[in-house]
Amino acid sequence: MAGQVEFARMNGLGNKILVVDMRGRTDKVTAAAAIALNADPATQFDQIMAIHDPKAQGTDAWIDILNCDGTKAQACGNGTRCVVQALASETGRKTFTFQTVAGILNAEEHEDGTISVDMGKPVFAWDRIPLAEEFVDTSRIELQIGPIDKPILHSPAAMSMGNPHAIFWVDKDPMNFDLERFGPMLENHPMFPEKANITLAQVTSGDSLRTRTWERGAGLTLACGSAACAAAVSAARTGRTGRRVTIDVATAPTRQPLVIDWREDDHVVMTGPAEWEWSGKVDPETGAFSRDEEPEVKAN
Repeated sequence: MAGQVEFARMNGLGNKILVVDMRGRTDKVTAAAAIALNADPATQFDQIMAIHDPKAQGTDAWIDILNCDGTKAQACGNGTRCVVQALASETGRKTFTFQTVAGILNAEEHEDGTISVDMGKPVFAWDRIPLAEEFVDTSRIELQIGPIDKPILHSPAAMSMGNPHAIFWVDKDPMNFDLERFGPMLENHPMFPEKANITLAQVTSGDSLRTRTWERGAGLTLACGSAACAAAVSAARTGRTGRRVTIDVATAPTRQPLVIDWREDDHVVMTGPAEWEWSGKVDPETGAFSRDEEPEVKAN
């Protein structure tokens, strides 16, 4: 199906997102288009959130998620907040229900502009994360980087928030670690047959964490919503914090924290900002795009 579609360049705490409107069409954003868009500095991104017509009754849209290397992603919390802001601006509505390959996501825009996304329930079973080896307790698995007697990183918590995560606990600022070096090795470690998101997490108080993430299929990212959820759940699960925490994402340019609430019903709710940057049109097959002209601002 030929022709360009509307898209917006947005971000969630600096997590670079392209929201592509594929409603009314039967084709999809191709891997080739994703790779081409990521190759251009103007459209370089962490995830594409492609909005499709709903497949299930009671949902507002099906969201197809692509990483910048053209691979599929199951979940993207920061990207979902961007979708909510885009649709809320278009429709005036405040609540939405989306379907992804990871399941159903309910989301709401608040009066202060922040957006909450119910990311669903965490998964701890080793074969559903998945891991290559059986672990009865996945809150601390056997995996390390560095010398065996003095590892740099070790014993991560493993879980799934719709996508696999490994959380390494560190005693100092996550920015002090060479995650750009360790990230690719850990993402592709044989322990993770579907690869994994790798997060360094530091406990800064009984209700706050500081994190930095190497994102599966995207690399060193400014922010990752599902990783923040995984870190918060893992912290509460291991007794490091309570079930509601603020996450200071070390690389986020605004340094506005995410609030993660692991509710008693086992659902994980993430609340944070989303920001529109600019919009344009894109060919979902090739990635060729044009940018909308900015409206002229006239002096009074």
